[in-house]
Amino acid sequence: MIKEMINNLYSYRQLLKSNVQKEIRGKYKGSFLGVLWSFVNPLLMTLVYAIVFPLILKNTEPHYVTYLVIGILPWNYFTTVISQGTTTILGNGGILKKVYFPREIFPISVNLSGVINFLISCLVMCLFLIFSGIGFSWLIIFFPLIVLTQFIIQQAIIFITSAIDVYVRDSEYIINFFVNMLFYATPILYSADMFAGSAVEWLIKINPMAVIINAYRDIFYYQTMPDIQMLLIILVVASILFYLGLRIFRKLEKGFAEEL
Repeated sequence: MIKEMINNLYSYRQLLKSNVQKEIRGKYKGSFLGVLWSFVNPLLMTLVYAIVFPLILKNTEPHYVTYLVIGILPWNYFTTVISQGTTTILGNGGILKKVYFPREIFPISVNLSGVINFLISCLVMCLFLIFSGIGFSWLIIFFPLIVLTQFIIQQAIIFITSAIDVYVRDSEYIINFFVNMLFYATPILYSADMFAGSAVEWLIKINPMAVIINAYRDIFYYQTMPDIQMLLIILVVASILFYLGLRIFRKLEKGFAEEL
């Protein structure tokens, strides 16, 4: 099944490329700043959290703004892909009913456009690392592994959610609710160490996005080795979920035309 998907993507590579470009352009269509929102949006979020959150938890993390940026950028990538990916089949229903092509192109296009925007926005993180004096270390070589792990997790999720959304139209609202709740169980505004030994520590430990955010911070902010064992475990689990997600998508896509 994976081999068939790869062959389909290769055969329809021009369509995939066009859809990725459409997703990127469509996101900023009609806006004055255009792609600059990839930089402005995380900066505005960081500014708000940097002002408000230290007052709530009395956060003493040095270079706290840089700390926030490293957490907010991958989280924005995650939430954008899940939100847009969940509705992508429903949103492109008109095209799906007229022309045949591999339906998985749409959720894959969303994730690919998301990772491109994420990599562009990482320039903001690089500037903060430079001007804060933290700089870079050789540990940046783990960056592709972390991004790949996040990419596969997201793809597995939106294979399932995009297919279900066709049949259950309320699912996008339910999923957005859980994503919003997940935000508080992910160490973006705070350090996971703050809850060591508490009753909620297990929520953070079983959250794959917590491991991924911590990994980004390890290589950029703390400049220490990320938890490679946990990353590889998540990568294996994500790969299994990717396969299961694709199977679910393929099974449910048979009824797309009728439901759309």
